[in-house]
Amino acid sequence: MNEIEKTDQSPPVSENPWGQLRRYTDARIAQGRAGVSLPTKALLAFQMDHASARDAVHIPLETEALTEQLRSAGYESIILHSRAADRTEYLQRPDLGRRLDLRSVERLEEYRQQHPQSVNVAVVIADGLSSMAVQRHAAAMTQALLTCLGSRGFKRAPVTIVNQGRVAVGDEVGELLGAELLVLLVGERPGLSSPDSLGIYYTFQPQVGLTDARRNCISNVRPAGLSIEAAADKLIWLIDESLRLQCSGVGLKDQSVSATLKQTHKNFLLP
Repeated sequence: MNEIEKTDQSPPVSENPWGQLRRYTDARIAQGRAGVSLPTKALLAFQMDHASARDAVHIPLETEALTEQLRSAGYESIILHSRAADRTEYLQRPDLGRRLDLRSVERLEEYRQQHPQSVNVAVVIADGLSSMAVQRHAAAMTQALLTCLGSRGFKRAPVTIVNQGRVAVGDEVGELLGAELLVLLVGERPGLSSPDSLGIYYTFQPQVGLTDARRNCISNVRPAGLSIEAAADKLIWLIDESLRLQCSGVGLKDQSVSATLKQTHKNFLLP
């Protein structure tokens, strides 16, 4: 073999001795190396995940498909829009994504006039920063939640879907509908290992102008994170406790059974 042929050979991949820990996490650990670089397989996986995260942010929510999923489960929905005209403006002007446009406000006011009876719960779905998360998990999460609440006699408004919406837009929807409780499902900012993470924000007595201190958050709802069933159980606990305490946010601490078990579980890296 001549010298040219020797230099054309790729360096062998050196496996990382921590490789066995990868089964515990999606984080990029123990990738191995080829010379002083990442192996080609790891590099391609990184590029694929980066592309998926970008797609999660920029691909528009298929609203008709989502409304059909909700309709099949027996839930009517109302389509709304924030003040952000398009995705570019939504990303550049977060403030516009926190409020409804005039047409959406009028639509909710018209609904309230036609249905003056009070409602306990308003469920809002916003595309947020990951339409992928909403497309994949919002309908199932909504069904799990409303099934539990329906069995307890809660009165609910139609599910509202807000295009180009951020977390705070739910407060305006809840206030316009006269709801005592607000549950907002939103696509979370995607990570390189979690492009489809759904977030849940719960607010007692929603109104425009509230800060995050008045909200409780359940994060990372997806198959590789918190299951829909576990998220629904945690949310129901928060709702029951908030009604007892008449508050949400920093005044409402998650002391549900699942949270207690998580706190007492030992780190798998420790003896």
